[in-house]
Amino acid sequence: MTVKTLIPFFLLSFALTWGLAAVLVFVSFSTPVFLLAVYSPGIVGIFLVWRYYGTQGLRSFFRRLTLWRMPGVWWLFLIVGFPAIIYLGAAINGTISDPFPFSPWYQVLPAIAFSLFLLGTNEEFGWRGVALPLLQRKYSPFWAGLILGVVWAAWHIPAFFISGLQFESWSVLPYFGGVIVLSIILTPIFNSAKGSLLIAYLFHFQVMNPIFPDAQPWDSLLLALAAVVIVVLNRRTMFKKGTGVTDVLMPEQESGA
Repeated sequence: MTVKTLIPFFLLSFALTWGLAAVLVFVSFSTPVFLLAVYSPGIVGIFLVWRYYGTQGLRSFFRRLTLWRMPGVWWLFLIVGFPAIIYLGAAINGTISDPFPFSPWYQVLPAIAFSLFLLGTNEEFGWRGVALPLLQRKYSPFWAGLILGVVWAAWHIPAFFISGLQFESWSVLPYFGGVIVLSIILTPIFNSAKGSLLIAYLFHFQVMNPIFPDAQPWDSLLLALAAVVIVVLNRRTMFKKGTGVTDVLMPEQESGA
C-alpha cells in the first residue's frame, strides 16, 4: 500500500457517503442507509487493506485495536481533559444546565453503546486506519493531520442537508474548524500510541459522547486553543517528517507493498 492509495480511498469514501446522503436528502430518511453512509470511510479502508494484503493483512490491521499503551498525559486528556473542554464550552454557551437528554435513566447505556459501536467511531478504520499513516509517509504529522482534517470536514458537508440531524442547529464554519482541530489534536495522540486504532476509536467516541451537552460553537474554539498548546508542546515531532506512524498493518508486518 502506497501514498497513491489515498486517491481511491478518498474518492470511494466521498462517492459512497455523498451518494447515499443524496438518497436521504431527496428521497426519505432511512436509518440503514444513513449508517451505511457513515460507515463508508471505514468500509473503504477495510476493503483496501484486504485488496492489498489479503485476509492475513486484515487480521494484522485489526490487531491495531489491541494497542492501548500511550503516555499517561494523553490518557488524562482523553478521559478528563476532553470532557472538561466540552463542559466548559457548554457553560459559556449556556447549555450546561439543559435537561439531561435521557429520561428514563436506563436509556443512557443503550445510547452509549449505540454511539460506541454503531455511529461515527467506525470511520476511524479509514481515517486513522489507512489515510493518516499514508499521509505521514509524505508529510510531517502536523501537515498530515491538517490535510486529513480538511478532508474529514468536507466529507461531513451532506450532513447539513439531511433533516432530523443535530447538524441543522450548528453553524457550518465553526463546526468545520472544529473537525480540523480535532484531526490535529488526535494526530500526536495516535502517534504516541503507535498507530492504535483503539485510541482513535475512543477519541472519536468522546467527540460524539451522547451524555455530553451541546457546546457548539464554543467547544470548537476551546479545542482550537488546546490544539495550539498541544502543537507547541510537541513541535519537535509535529513538524518533522518521519516522526509519525506510517504503518497500515501492525508495524512488524507492514510489507511496504
